[in-house]
Amino acid sequence: MPESFGLGPTDRELAIVPMFHAMSWGIPFTAFMAGTSLIMPDRFLQGAPIAQMIEAERPTKAGAVPTIWNDLLGVLDSNDIDTSSLKEVIVGGSACPPALMNAFAERHDIQIIHAWGMTEMSPLGSVSRPPAGATGDDAWAYRYTQGRVPAGVEARIVGPLGEVMPSDGEAVGELEVRGPWVAARYIGDDKPDPEKFRDGWLRTGDVGTLSPDGFLTLTDRAKDVIKSGGEWISSVELENALMAHPAVLEACVVGVPDDRWDERPLATVVLREGATVSPVELREFLGERVPRWQLPERWSFIEAVPKTSVGKFDKKRVRADYAGGTLEIHTVAD
Repeated sequence: MPESFGLGPTDRELAIVPMFHAMSWGIPFTAFMAGTSLIMPDRFLQGAPIAQMIEAERPTKAGAVPTIWNDLLGVLDSNDIDTSSLKEVIVGGSACPPALMNAFAERHDIQIIHAWGMTEMSPLGSVSRPPAGATGDDAWAYRYTQGRVPAGVEARIVGPLGEVMPSDGEAVGELEVRGPWVAARYIGDDKPDPEKFRDGWLRTGDVGTLSPDGFLTLTDRAKDVIKSGGEWISSVELENALMAHPAVLEACVVGVPDDRWDERPLATVVLREGATVSPVELREFLGERVPRWQLPERWSFIEAVPKTSVGKFDKKRVRADYAGGTLEIHTVAD
């Protein structure tokens, strides 16, 4: 459909995603049916070889996770590489930091389009294209969301007691979806697992809001929400705010045990080459963007954020490193 990936026979799609998970029946099937040329980078997923491939193969569109495009941005900013053929990139897997979206648009004329989906959804769940008439800051506000669900997919937000929450852009809960190509149970199960399915709805494990005009905003994974003193803190919101700092290349935030508040955020930060910044400075920067009660007291500078096989932040490993005492922790408080 034009409002989703919009592929056609004149497009060349650079699919920078593994073929062993959801995307194996997403972009490749779409490309085949639309007559789109498909370019796959094999194992060369670092910024430099991807930049060279863009210049040589002239893709018009691409798909990847945010961490790969973050690496690519550094290469493009530091080298004279012709990327004029590439007009837009579908980014999924995890939320794309607004600073990264803005940088590609302003410095390289490449539009990053948010999308969301799951293997169980075959795989597309939503694509964030602003509605007709939205311009300027209004259009960007829509693009920062995960977008609208396509025809054939229903979505709702459910509270902790199973109650359906209003689609008002304010109420937060777990996202549930259903549709003719959305999984109803897992192979080998005699009946749907209630932890994963509820009355015909797939429980996605994602937490967020739905707006009155149907735009989905995901704030975290249910397992990654930081539950501090009875309040929820979005690790993704903290990460996006930190990655807007000019000295920060990547930031991964996880919840760690706390005697007083049950959990508190730990911020692990990767600095850009040659950059220096202190935890105090980062905390002050963050304090201008989120409520002060959400500010991490624990900080750690690391060489790289561990990642899963599909390029997402591996928060299990970060938590394990903290529990195992292998991280150097800096403590900062008011």
